Amino acid sequence: MKGFVVALDGPAGSGKSTTARQCARQLGFHYLDTGAMYRAATLKVIRSGTDPRNRAALGRVLRSTKIDLLWRHGALKVLLCGRDVTREIREPGVNGLVSEVSAIRAVRRMMVVEQRRIARGRNLVCEGRDIGSVVFPEAGLKVFLDCDVSERSRRRDKELRDGGVRTSRRLVTANLVKRDRIDSSRSLAPLRRVPDAVLVDTAMLTIEEQVAVVCFLVRQRLARRKAEG
Repeated sequence: MKGFVVALDGPAGSGKSTTARQCARQLGFHYLDTGAMYRAATLKVIRSGTDPRNRAALGRVLRSTKIDLLWRHGALKVLLCGRDVTREIREPGVNGLVSEVSAIRAVRRMMVVEQRRIARGRNLVCEGRDIGSVVFPEAGLKVFLDCDVSERSRRRDKELRDGGVRTSRRLVTANLVKRDRIDSSRSLAPLRRVPDAVLVDTAMLTIEEQVAVVCFLVRQRLARRKAEG
């Protein structure tokens, strides 16, 4: 059954990326990490020294930017203009600017076009902040993962340290709070739970449990779709 999109939305650190990767693996779906795409664009802006408020300069940077996602041997590789930046896009500097860059209309327009192109005719799991509301409003299943900020901060700090990135817990929390504020209050595609999204609170769930919940919901929807012909 081709062309079934699972849209996972939620705030930073709620477990979207890990859940999306593992669900895709268990279901045999493709995995589309939209957050990694925005992070790569943010890294390009930082490295080019471009002021995000300078729309003309930003447009020139975007036109010369090529982002590719590769899933090889169980690991996601993010390529920025042909170079592997998988680790760099998770560093604090990118964390602190990604929401600001992601809120720019030209950036979002570019990303949405690419995300829909990649998804065309495929079964895939996609995670982000406006997947169910903007990118794939007709997704076969929409899930909103939520979690309190203290638990999200703990998880993100561990993720960074496990990846070899050293930072302070205070900075991690500050970045999450800042991203929550920007993502929820921006006028363009704000973070929100759409009415037809299933709410899953991940604060008391292990990754294995939240993956099991989402996979169950997907299989339930697929069975219903098959029964309806």
